[in-house]
Amino acid sequence: MDQEKKYNCPFELTLELIGGKWKGLILWHIHEKKVLRNGELLRLIPKITQKMLTQQLREMEENGLIHRVIYEQVPPKVEYSLTDHGKSLRPILDMMLSWGIEYAQDKNVFIGCNSK
Repeated sequence: MDQEKKYNCPFELTLELIGGKWKGLILWHIHEKKVLRNGELLRLIPKITQKMLTQQLREMEENGLIHRVIYEQVPPKVEYSLTDHGKSLRPILDMMLSWGIEYAQDKNVFIGCNSK
């Protein structure tokens, strides 16, 4: 994140950190599973490309939302988990899930994933 950038309000900063098409979904899956590897995230989010996943993970790591652990082995093993800042998003992610379920039920929208 650009430390020099000025924000008009905290909500703008929050949207920059977790907004967009993929970050919330990546955070949700890591929140649910606690620790995930790159290939697991690709399977859980089939529409994301490897390039985009790598970019989003890198940005969230730079912003202190996720932690990356690299194991020195062959083949290489990398695991992602939430940092304390990332864990602080758990109530927000849970509320977003609940809101999505209620909205889908109200509007008769089919949701193909498993939800709580």
